[in-house]
Amino acid sequence: MTRERLYLYDTTLRDGQQTQGVQFSTDEKVQIARALDAMGIDYIEGGWPGANPTDSAFFEARPETRATFTAFGMTKRAGRSAANDEVLAGVLNARTPAVCLVGKTHDFHVETALGITLDENLENIGASVAHLVAEGREALFDAEHFFDGYKANPDYALACIRAAFDAEARWIVLCDTNGGTLPDEIGRITRAVIEAGIPGERLGIHTHDDTGNAVAGSLAAIDAGARQVQGTLNGLGERCGNANLTTLIPTLLLKEPFASRFETGVTGEALGRLTRTSRMLDDILNRVPLRSAPYVGASAFAHKAGLHASAIVKDPSTYEHIDPGLVGNARIVPMSNQAGQSNLIRRLADMGIAAEKGDPRLAEILDTVKQREAEGYSYDTAQASFEILARRALGQLPTFFEVKRYKVTVERRKNKYNRMVSLSEAVVVVKVGDTKMLSVSESMDETGSDRGPVNALAKALAKDLGPYQAAIDDMRLVDFKVRITQGGTEAVTRVTIDSEDGQGRRWSTVGVSPNIVDASFEALLDAITWKLARDHAGQANAAE
Repeated sequence: MTRERLYLYDTTLRDGQQTQGVQFSTDEKVQIARALDAMGIDYIEGGWPGANPTDSAFFEARPETRATFTAFGMTKRAGRSAANDEVLAGVLNARTPAVCLVGKTHDFHVETALGITLDENLENIGASVAHLVAEGREALFDAEHFFDGYKANPDYALACIRAAFDAEARWIVLCDTNGGTLPDEIGRITRAVIEAGIPGERLGIHTHDDTGNAVAGSLAAIDAGARQVQGTLNGLGERCGNANLTTLIPTLLLKEPFASRFETGVTGEALGRLTRTSRMLDDILNRVPLRSAPYVGASAFAHKAGLHASAIVKDPSTYEHIDPGLVGNARIVPMSNQAGQSNLIRRLADMGIAAEKGDPRLAEILDTVKQREAEGYSYDTAQASFEILARRALGQLPTFFEVKRYKVTVERRKNKYNRMVSLSEAVVVVKVGDTKMLSVSESMDETGSDRGPVNALAKALAKDLGPYQAAIDDMRLVDFKVRITQGGTEAVTRVTIDSEDGQGRRWSTVGVSPNIVDASFEALLDAITWKLARDHAGQANAAE
């Protein structure tokens, strides 16, 4: 059976940039565009030329791609020709092979928002698209508010997209702009559009996630006949976001009936980089990846319950809908006070440690986990700290260095502008072999702002570890979470730290203490120890 071609259109760089708090630099847009192209996306929408300096600079600096680069703009204004509309000219001046124009298709918006007649809007759409085609561009028409418009006045909504179609637009994109249309409605209306004479191979779908149904709505439109789907990486977008391509792409490639019906430009190899690409975007945005994200989240293939872990050992498909490696993710069997030996053995196997049921040390590890979680630790979200605990119990944790002492001070003083500022300073003394090393670090950043005592401590601890320094130079702290596990005068602080290295690995460690600095130091120490244990075990003496 011959599979139909389905085209993937990414709007991370335009619609995704409309996310509250998101603003890409030109260099970041270039980095994202290259990653999208490597993934096999068919169209990359770069932004709105002329709308802001960053978008204009990006179109000048955009990389060469296999994907079709697309500029975004709006249809011409009433009362002037397409050739004399400076906004339309600005979009064409970006010199992209494709141009996507947004236009109104809901009569309410035409008369209320634009303040023009319905016939004037139809003329704007047709003339604008025809002008793009005459200029040799692939034309796309974004039918804004189409589903709401169709429900209010189906004849007029259809007339709008027919005006673009008759002007030879390559794609008519049906937009659920407010994100309030449910999947069943999207499927029904898409079929009605096809029945009205707009063929499915010319139809696209653009959904928003205001009801949590953007992906489901996109799939409904595809099932109904649309052959282009638009979305963003990690579901970025205005308000609640757009259809999430990191969910849509693996669903289309791996799930029936889509996998056997359609082909895309995404290869299996590219799909295997999906998790890394998703986390790259989070890294650019300085955001913590959503653990519960489908396919790519850190918890997407985490199995906490003992019953689940026991079944996973026998056959992963018992509790996994796909092999996590297909999307570049990994299986996790967390350790917690609910854990049994099946969980533990599986987790040790994932770490490359063989263990047999009945080994008395396994019971000791479980007892330690349960005891420490009663004290406030949480190992289901700090797998690296658990690995250190287990390796130590099994005599498989090398001795890399020993912390002899550390001290943190916070000073308030006047700066050169006579303003009171804080300055945190940390001193850490470690012993590597027979050599003691003292490191001192301040937490002030390049702007002269104090980053706090934990930052100073992290910098001092990672400043000089002798023969192991090169192994931790690519480490960085990406998230720091604090939780008070008991209240009152006996409050206990739990600190969880997420770290990342140049290989794209991300791991979590935990520390607990009544003192937040001590809890932070414990988590920091675990983070470095885990990295060294994974990368440089052969350079240390095995622990006794």
